[in-house]
Amino acid sequence: MISKLLKNSIRKLLGMGGLELRRRVPVSADRTRNSLLALLEQSRSVGFSPRTVIDVGAAYGSFTRLCHGVFPDAHYLLIEPLDEYRPLLEQVTHAIPSSRYWLAAASACNGQLEINVHPDLVGSSLHREVETGTGVSGVPRNVRAMTLDAVVREAAAPGPFLLKLDVQGAELEALKGAEQTLDECELVVLEVSFFKFFADGPECADIIGCMKHWGFVPYDIAALQYRPLDGALSQADIGFVKEQGLFRRQHAYATATQRDAQNKEMQRYLDQLFAGQS
Repeated sequence: MISKLLKNSIRKLLGMGGLELRRRVPVSADRTRNSLLALLEQSRSVGFSPRTVIDVGAAYGSFTRLCHGVFPDAHYLLIEPLDEYRPLLEQVTHAIPSSRYWLAAASACNGQLEINVHPDLVGSSLHREVETGTGVSGVPRNVRAMTLDAVVREAAAPGPFLLKLDVQGAELEALKGAEQTLDECELVVLEVSFFKFFADGPECADIIGCMKHWGFVPYDIAALQYRPLDGALSQADIGFVKEQGLFRRQHAYATATQRDAQNKEMQRYLDQLFAGQS
């Protein structure tokens, strides 16, 4: 095994030439994956099998369709506040008999809420945009509001749950109405923002802090998006898991065999590097 002193010396030598030493990761480790499908498949590979998937902000039903390909035996609850998506939700529930949908906004309490409907529909939010300009925040509309706990009770849905939320800045409001549901969740997939795009909406750090309070920690990240303004990372889907749950039974980095293979690969890389310097 290469000593720490030798590694530091090599890094200094490479730094003088404007180079950087990084550990190469085998393709089998799939460190470059950046999709919801890969996140779901990885969760299945460690033994996760939800009995019910709750798709909040279902829109086109694309997440449910994607998830059904990975977990075909699960029940699916789709929650979407905009009536414009009804025909598509009908198609999904027809194609997947174990699915149902509710036209409602997930919220901290049952009743009515005002949502700002955007021309593209997918950007619609309970919050207004921080940008100024005519029509940026859409047109207000009153819609039905339900807690996730109420939906789960009405559906008599069995756990464990996989919960996905894509609600444009209203994540915390929805989660406040899911106290009982979260108790039976092993995986929660949230779209988070790295800037305050919505007035009073949470940023990534706020979401992580609240999820930690509820007993969940970040586990995976996918679907990175970059804003047109300057190319900065704007949003991503983060998979949160129970801090003391199924996904964190092991905290080791690798097996002894895997570590040995990585060390040998590193040594081969260094041998090639120094051979090129001679």
